[in-house]
Amino acid sequence: MGDRKRIVILGGGYGGVLTAKKLARKLKKDQNIEIMLIDKKPYHTLLTELHEVAAGRVEEDSIRIDLKKIFAKRKVNVILDEITDIDFEAQRLTSKENSYPYDFLVIGAGCQPTYWGVKGAAEYTKKLWSYEDAVHLKEHILHMFREAAKEPNKEKRERMLSFVVVGGGFTGVEMIGELGEWKDRLCKDFYIDENEVKLYVVDALPKILPIFPDNLVQKAEKRLKKLGIEIITNAGITEVTENSVTIEGRGSISTNTVIWAAGVEGADIIEKMELEKQGRKRLVTNDKLQSVDYENVYVVGDNIFYIPEGQEKPVPQMVENAEHSAALVAHNIYVDVKGGEKKSYRPVFHGAMVCIGGRYGVAHVGVPGRFFSFSGFPAMFIKHFINLVYFFQVAGFNKCWSYLLHEFFRIKDNRSFVGGHLAKASPNFWLLPLRLFVGYKWLEQGIAKLPSILENPSNIFLIPPPADAGSSASPAVGESSNALSGGTQAVEAAADTASSATQAAQAAADTASAATPAADAAGEAASAWGEALPVPDFIEDIVNWSMDLFFYTGDGGYTKLAEIFQAGMILAEIVVGLMLIAGLFTAVASIVSVGMGMMIWASGMAPHEMLWYLAAGIALIGGSGSAFGLDYYVLPFLKKRWNRIGLVRKSYLYIDE
Repeated sequence: MGDRKRIVILGGGYGGVLTAKKLARKLKKDQNIEIMLIDKKPYHTLLTELHEVAAGRVEEDSIRIDLKKIFAKRKVNVILDEITDIDFEAQRLTSKENSYPYDFLVIGAGCQPTYWGVKGAAEYTKKLWSYEDAVHLKEHILHMFREAAKEPNKEKRERMLSFVVVGGGFTGVEMIGELGEWKDRLCKDFYIDENEVKLYVVDALPKILPIFPDNLVQKAEKRLKKLGIEIITNAGITEVTENSVTIEGRGSISTNTVIWAAGVEGADIIEKMELEKQGRKRLVTNDKLQSVDYENVYVVGDNIFYIPEGQEKPVPQMVENAEHSAALVAHNIYVDVKGGEKKSYRPVFHGAMVCIGGRYGVAHVGVPGRFFSFSGFPAMFIKHFINLVYFFQVAGFNKCWSYLLHEFFRIKDNRSFVGGHLAKASPNFWLLPLRLFVGYKWLEQGIAKLPSILENPSNIFLIPPPADAGSSASPAVGESSNALSGGTQAVEAAADTASSATQAAQAAADTASAATPAADAAGEAASAWGEALPVPDFIEDIVNWSMDLFFYTGDGGYTKLAEIFQAGMILAEIVVGLMLIAGLFTAVASIVSVGMGMMIWASGMAPHEMLWYLAAGIALIGGSGSAFGLDYYVLPFLKKRWNRIGLVRKSYLYIDE
């Protein structure tokens, strides 16, 4: 045990979480390695999405992920504690109650707002740098509208309905953009004239989004103005009070809400560290991302101050930097433990995306020397795609599914770049009649055919006879035409009991079988609704090839596999019918229903009424069994037990609801 190595990661932000996951993967088989992640909060916060909660677009829980969920069944021990001091000589972190020795330390403590010495800014502005900040800001905005709705004093009312965002960078523009969209709903809910609400974004620089090209800046400004937002640039903030903000050269704005998004600096714990710093409390590192003071101390994410070779500025404080640095730090610590060659940090950044509300965005992405500008739908698509890529690294399917729900399927007021098309919902009980009807039809089909296979399993009537069987195969063809309706009601009836609606179809099939090879007869079969659905030549060729391979013998007969397949199809019809009627595993039953319909179509034996089977099956996939069905009871029961399985939690193959 004397050789046991302790790796401590300080901070559960983007860099810390990714570093811990990568180290756990690399060192999972080494029993002499202990990996510990320490954070004062039990969850990882998605800092790039804070504005969405603050402006009421998504639910509060959408921007946080339980750290123990992230590291379930992994070689990472999550410790909830607040570190107050670090002794780098003794290699020990301390809190009020505990101490934690380390052999290797990774610092990813994150940042906090910087106020540039502006009088009153720290006391009277609203921050947007944590989960708590976002929730508090959302409640404050709602409170302002509630109070304004009943405030008779004009001046007080104006202050309540004036909102100023300080900072024209990513955070500031995204926050004011979201507020511009939310304003419509707030005014409607609280009976306030939209013209009374005043929104401002203020920056000391000549333009907003300064790292973007001018064409994108102009588009962003146009969008902000369309949302009723006044843009004030070349004007710094000189003072903030409880009910006003003073703008250099522009006077003051009476407001109860000033949102500060004008830059960040290292967290308080960074300031206490006896390590070399530059910039706004950033830790100076070498090219291996080690502190220049201690080789066993690494830095990730926003805390890094490192100027790559050939560059003039330090690496930016953005998520992509956290991703790149995490991979490098994990590799270099692995080399420290196991041996090998360390890597130098040579990050390649691929641009940035900014959303201005849920419907519009701008993006400047590419590779060095080859960047592209996007706006509107393409920009929003890129932003969501990049988010999903990151979330998959953090919490796999679980977080990606949750993200899709919050961003597309449960949004309000059409606040998505695809509008509200994916969010339209209706009660599942409207699908009950359709579910029962489709279930009954499949059950009827299967029960009608069941006696035939019980009496003579070798009597094949669901598979077209081989083409070389000729007219001698007419008895089988008669059954084949009967099976032609195998998945459908109109051509289902057996030869002896055909209804008037299907006699024409049966007769057509019989005529075809007498005049043409049996396989052609099946392809030209018709129902009371018309001829069989056409099948593209390439699909027909694939089906013929597979049937020759699996179902036909060389002498024009059928293989044993054909008998098994036919029996399986009939049993599937019965089982699917019962499942749909009972509302049990209806998603699976509906998918199988669609699959059987597609098989019948591909065989060239599907009349036009098969189309409604397919359409109905698709419509029933989405939870139709949760209304007056067994899924209402069974799925929650199974889900709870599924979510407790270790491998499932480790793989994130579950949903939270």
